[in-house]
Amino acid sequence: MHYSPLVKRIAGDGADAWLIHSTARAAQERGEDVILLSVGDPDLDTPAPVLERAIERLRAGDTHYTPATGRQHLREAIAAAHRSRTGQPVDADNVIFLAGAQNALFAASLCVAGPGDEVIALEPLYPSYPATLEVGGARMVRVAAPAAQGFRVDLRALEAAITPRTRALFFATPNNPSGVILSAADLTVIGNLARRHSLWIVADEVYAGLAPGGRVPSLAAALPDQVATISSLSKSHSMPGWRAGWLVGPKQLIVHAEAMAQCMLFGLPGFIQEAAVTALSVADAAESRVREYCAVRRDLLLAELSGIAGIQCLVPDAGMFLLVDVRGTGLSGYDFMRELYRTEGLSVLDGGAFGRETGGFVRVCFAADEALLRAAAVRLRRFVKTLVR
Repeated sequence: MHYSPLVKRIAGDGADAWLIHSTARAAQERGEDVILLSVGDPDLDTPAPVLERAIERLRAGDTHYTPATGRQHLREAIAAAHRSRTGQPVDADNVIFLAGAQNALFAASLCVAGPGDEVIALEPLYPSYPATLEVGGARMVRVAAPAAQGFRVDLRALEAAITPRTRALFFATPNNPSGVILSAADLTVIGNLARRHSLWIVADEVYAGLAPGGRVPSLAAALPDQVATISSLSKSHSMPGWRAGWLVGPKQLIVHAEAMAQCMLFGLPGFIQEAAVTALSVADAAESRVREYCAVRRDLLLAELSGIAGIQCLVPDAGMFLLVDVRGTGLSGYDFMRELYRTEGLSVLDGGAFGRETGGFVRVCFAADEALLRAAAVRLRRFVKTLVR
């Protein structure tokens, strides 16, 4: 039997990097002595008021169809949160509630570019980006933020990558995996390029709640007709399994995204939407909790890994990941990841899954129990000593 060419476009890059994680998770479920620091799933419970609201609505029978865009009062709450973060004057009609930031990214990519178009993505980038951005037939053009520049955007390279076929620029701020936040000065240049070339800007701000003060510089207010902002409750509220995300943008973009949601989702569970409203109402406390939690564990892991010959750690601006430069060990990020798990039962992620510039790095999630991080550091240090003498 034959399959559509689409199945090749959605296969994605970096799939091998997740094999170790999948193997480690299966081993963990069997009760084996493994440590997983390969995925960004905060080791924190969902805030109690959010959980209680979901249970309350479930018991009340809130399990029927809902609007494809999300309930009005939820979209109003998202719009209010967006106005507070960015200063952009939006309302509920600028918002669609979707199944996590990944679903919002997928919807945005299909709405802004298609066959024959090019979309630029700043690298390093999350491994799902290539498949997501090319699913509609567009070609993704990578612009590297060089490791030698601390993974800061190369604005000259970005400008040089723009062609008459370019339709959009996608980036995450804070970045995953580097934790780099795009500065206001960088965004000013990017905004000018977007105006000059009539480009869409799709800003993935899923980690913005973990940035200092819970916000990042944004172009949403300056370019309201060209900017789509993606976010969710996954990281800021420790709610990745709830699949509660959204897209904020021009009203016509939301109309198109709604048509897609009618085909893909036909509305999301009402009890989750009501829980999301509660989550947004306690956002300040929830985000402060996660920021403090991550800051303490980031500093702990940096201290535990300091002084290890052969590796260097990149201090992130925000987020829950540490990029560790392993080039001094003589191994690629992929080989380091594989051998570290084989010998020590410690699962991290190959930096090469995020792009060429991170090929000599591994990504380590520090949103975990402190004792677990210390144990992981012992294993990593012991492994590196076998490579560097």
